[in-house]
Amino acid sequence: MNVEQKRHQLRKYKTFATGLFVLMAVIFIVTTYLQKQDSSHWIGYVRAFSEAAMVGALADWFAVTALFHHPLGLKIPHTNLIQNKKDQIGDNLGSFVVSNFLSPQSIRPYIKKLAVAVFVGEWLSKNHNQQLLIKESSNILLDIVHRLDDDEVVQFISEKAKEMSDGLRLHEMIGSGLEYVIRRNDHQKLITSLAKQIKEYVVNNQDMVQERVKKESFVLIPKFVDNAIAEKITRGISEYFEEVEQSSEHQLRNEVTSKLLLFSDDLKTSEIWEQEFREIKSNFLKEEKLQQYSRDLWNSIKKSLVQELESDDSVFKNYLVKNISEWSQKLQHDEQLKYRIDHWIRVTAYKYILKNTHHFGQLISNTVENWEGKALSDKLELEVGKDLQFIRVNGTLVGGLVGLVIYTITHFFI
Repeated sequence: MNVEQKRHQLRKYKTFATGLFVLMAVIFIVTTYLQKQDSSHWIGYVRAFSEAAMVGALADWFAVTALFHHPLGLKIPHTNLIQNKKDQIGDNLGSFVVSNFLSPQSIRPYIKKLAVAVFVGEWLSKNHNQQLLIKESSNILLDIVHRLDDDEVVQFISEKAKEMSDGLRLHEMIGSGLEYVIRRNDHQKLITSLAKQIKEYVVNNQDMVQERVKKESFVLIPKFVDNAIAEKITRGISEYFEEVEQSSEHQLRNEVTSKLLLFSDDLKTSEIWEQEFREIKSNFLKEEKLQQYSRDLWNSIKKSLVQELESDDSVFKNYLVKNISEWSQKLQHDEQLKYRIDHWIRVTAYKYILKNTHHFGQLISNTVENWEGKALSDKLELEVGKDLQFIRVNGTLVGGLVGLVIYTITHFFI
């Protein structure tokens, strides 16, 4: 029922109650006149009833009207109570709600019934809701990405990179990394690959070896001797590196490993290498270069993010769909997970409500205090005015009956 309908209903019942009062007044006047002309007993009973009913109606009209207005516009004390006591009503209403509706005993049964995990799980299990969640989440993230100031983000990345690089000891990192690779024997794969490539290179370039031997040989030495020497050199080198390739315990491997370990230790401890890498870092991370690296990095990240968020079949969204589906199943069927989530929500909600009950009371109090007195009075009259008009009607009828009883008693017994 809207406001206009409530106003119409209130006017109708006011008219009815007032009409009943007027009817009693008319009956009283008529019976008073008739009583002077006729001595019939029934006239006295009717007159007594109407007189008492009229008084009852008038008294209840005054009482009901005094709640919301000054009767007849007269500023009689203790009238227009709603407007005059507005702030007090707000305070009392807030205290009443807090004491009776937000006490531990009142809220505990409802808190215990909270079952959020299953509800969320069932909601997430529906494809429409999954798509809605992903769409809205993507829109929010897109809005955040587009609202970010590119220059500020670039400056932030640049500053953080500078902070990280200031404490970065490259020589120690590279030395430790090299040592880690050696300890794991991962460098053996590189030695094997290099040995194979050297062997193949020597075999495939035998002519170059022959030319080199011939160039370095004496003029008097026959050509076939040079070729034989070149062939032996080629075969010897290729066979040597084939041995390196085939044998994991070859001496060359051990020597390379030892040299690399010494080099890694030198990298970590040598001041020369520390200075070298400091200069490399300084040249690489100059302010303008760092800004450019940061801008390129942010542009790449931003482009990828926008593409992922705008595409309906992106890796990011497919990942979300998969994980949302898994979580919906867990929330519905994993009893331990459901208990943990629901228990946490119940405890948190219970503590939060009890901790902030005074805020709820203050909210009600402030809301009522911020209303205009007349507006509050009108609101309350619209809500309870119909029932108050029945008080007037009941007062009229009950008053009439009481008057009739009193008249009867005095007529017969006094």
